[in-house]
Amino acid sequence: MTLEELWELFPIFLIAPDEKWVGYYDEIASFLQKALKDYSIERISHIGSTAIKGIWAKDIVDVLIEIPYNQDIETVAYTMERNGFIRMSTGKSRISFNKGYTKDGFADKVYHAHLRYVGDNDELYFRDYLNEHPQIAKEYEILKLGLWKKYEHNRNAYTDAKTGFICKWTAEARKLYGDRY
Repeated sequence: MTLEELWELFPIFLIAPDEKWVGYYDEIASFLQKALKDYSIERISHIGSTAIKGIWAKDIVDVLIEIPYNQDIETVAYTMERNGFIRMSTGKSRISFNKGYTKDGFADKVYHAHLRYVGDNDELYFRDYLNEHPQIAKEYEILKLGLWKKYEHNRNAYTDAKTGFICKWTAEARKLYGDRY
């Protein structure tokens, strides 16, 4: 399947804030803790827009899994794949997965999982800052709503168009929170 065909089958779509996201996160975090029980896991965190109170988001729960530097990331990744996650991208110290993408489109529950070494966690700072600054969260929501239809079938462009906003407020959060994580 081409990238364009994938984007057609799995478009950008936003929904109003939904309390179910917390339950979905709890469910997948519990699943991951059991599936990865043989590994040292520093932290499993709910990230992304579904972790920000009161804003519209894609109906996809993002999870950050942080492992210590002495853990082999490929070994952990292989175990995630054996437990139903599909590898989407691989970098030197970052591997991304999804779960809930089917040949017919999205399943009822959809997840993006980001496997990284401990400390590669800017998303935690961004999440916390927006949760503690609802006016900035609302600005983010407005930005996302404005980009939705324009980039409905181009995930990369949608993500790229949000990057400046995310970087700006993550930098502010890092200044404010220091070494919180």
